[in-house]
Amino acid sequence: MPMTYPPGEKSQTAQLTNNTYLTEDGARLPLRHWLPAKEPRAVLIALHGFNDYSNFFDQPGHYFSKLGIACFAYDQRGFGAAPKRGLWAGGTAYADDLRVLVRLVKQRYPGRPVYLLGESMGGAIIITAMKNTGMPSVDGIILAAPALWARPTMPWYQTGLLWTLAHCAPWLTLTGKGVHVTPSDNIEMLRALGKDPLVIKATRVETVYGLTNLMDAAFSSASSLLGNTLMLYGEKDEIIPKKPTYEFLQQFLATDITEKTVAFYEHGYHMLLRDLQASTALKDIAAWISASPGNLPSGADRRAKAVLSQFTSITFTK
Repeated sequence: MPMTYPPGEKSQTAQLTNNTYLTEDGARLPLRHWLPAKEPRAVLIALHGFNDYSNFFDQPGHYFSKLGIACFAYDQRGFGAAPKRGLWAGGTAYADDLRVLVRLVKQRYPGRPVYLLGESMGGAIIITAMKNTGMPSVDGIILAAPALWARPTMPWYQTGLLWTLAHCAPWLTLTGKGVHVTPSDNIEMLRALGKDPLVIKATRVETVYGLTNLMDAAFSSASSLLGNTLMLYGEKDEIIPKKPTYEFLQQFLATDITEKTVAFYEHGYHMLLRDLQASTALKDIAAWISASPGNLPSGADRRAKAVLSQFTSITFTK
């Protein structure tokens, strides 16, 4: 059976140190931060994607901190240098860790607006976490190519093979060799990730199974995701296909559309925040934080409206 490896018993008070997020069950999650020279005008908490870790936000963190935004990112359980490397903690565990961290950050920066940003898997975690009744309120969420490739949008042979492997050999590791996809046009950055020992290269099948469960939950939560939201998607994304993304957006934009902004980047890949045109997306995020829901400087929001109007029944009223 595919296993999850959830947190232990809550035995202490969670706290933030200079480089560690100490959770309620005593797990020490490595924490990175990028702080402005003066008191921040806003705070941004960033969640990394699958097999990645908190260093994914190094370039964006430096960029936003120069604009007066304090940024925090941590290695989630099972990833980077966090405990139980390579093992899946479960969607509930990841959402709970985010919930507690938001509470701690709001205590540290009272009165400051707090935003959440999730890349790929991190986006899916934010989507599911926002459904929890105990989740502290935030001023906005940013989803960068969120992981939404749910089972209903996968071919039958793919879901069948995953189920079989997860229930016969959950410990089996997959490397992705032979799978020809391009996650980014930033080849130098991809080579650096390939050499980074904290980036996971071989993944247990049961971990992939857990990620798929998370994507199912995020995909089905489209209509319940309310409030100030910015979603970014690269039209050259070869990791999360257009079909599940468009289907999610149709439900997502069916309600409360005035507080939702969608941006499509014609030359963007899955790793939008590290692509060669990453600065375009970062400028859009900064502008959205400062003046949401105004038009984005790049025009990517207007492009999204034009593209989606051709492929879905979404009616834009703003």
